[in-house]
Amino acid sequence: MTPDWKTVTVVGAGTIGLAWAALFASHGIEVTVTDPREDLEDAVDDALPMLAAGLPGSDAAGLRGRIRSTHDLAEAVARARLVQENGPEDLEFKQRLFADVARHAPAGTVLATSSSGLAASRIAAVLPGGVAARLLVAHPFNPPHLVPLVEIVPGERTAEDVVEAAVAFYRALGKTPVRLRKEVPGFVANRLQSAVLREAIHLVVSGVVDAGELDTVMKASLGGRYAAVGPFESFHLGGGPGGIRHMMRHLGPGLAEGWRRLGRPELDDDAVATVVRQTEAAYGHGPEAYRERALLRDRKQLALTAALRRAARADRG
Repeated sequence: MTPDWKTVTVVGAGTIGLAWAALFASHGIEVTVTDPREDLEDAVDDALPMLAAGLPGSDAAGLRGRIRSTHDLAEAVARARLVQENGPEDLEFKQRLFADVARHAPAGTVLATSSSGLAASRIAAVLPGGVAARLLVAHPFNPPHLVPLVEIVPGERTAEDVVEAAVAFYRALGKTPVRLRKEVPGFVANRLQSAVLREAIHLVVSGVVDAGELDTVMKASLGGRYAAVGPFESFHLGGGPGGIRHMMRHLGPGLAEGWRRLGRPELDDDAVATVVRQTEAAYGHGPEAYRERALLRDRKQLALTAALRRAARADRG
């Protein structure tokens, strides 16, 4: 399967969908965005300036010239080589949506969902075999136009050539596609994030640190470390010449004991109020604060990604 990828349709004009649309357009792809929201045109126009700032060499006007929008799903997917769906995390909704998409899209269109937790096999369970063969999860990490990861998770009936084509497509966009070997709820990145967030909330509501201090701890330690090496390589290097064998032998029992002491916070009203109050105190809230913090995040993410890619090139050559 070797689609030309000249035309892509984005279904759902929320934060994730619009970021996908900007990324696709920045690579010269003709993009159609479809969503029933009444303010669809305004939503695209309003989002592009900030999104373009995170895409070197792009500007909002240039991106807009390659993005059209329509409320008509059938028209939107009629010429699509790939459909990137970004609708609500509702199984029956996605099943109905992909059934509609399949009725109107070309027979070879790749059907990708950005779902952060619903398995492709569950979505495809009520769909014909020919449709199920083209459906897979392509889950980005937010913001998808900047963070490299795309988790590629085929369903039980997804055709192998569709998986390979999807991996090649996202890689050509500069993304880092990782194919999961099994379907698990939440996939991989969100499960890791959830484990960290659980302990972060426990430490904050227990009064050990406040929300801003916890973020500082993360950014000044694990965040930077894990951007350079993942948990297993980090642990392996931590063992010196003996590597992970040494670490497991000497620290394994303590790790297991420590896991039993990790927190299991209840997200009751008091806990939520504490987390919200401290986070808003640290970073502000409302549209202006969001824009300011999001642009700062994007600049940092761009700089980090560029630095890591330079290091990788130097290592290769």
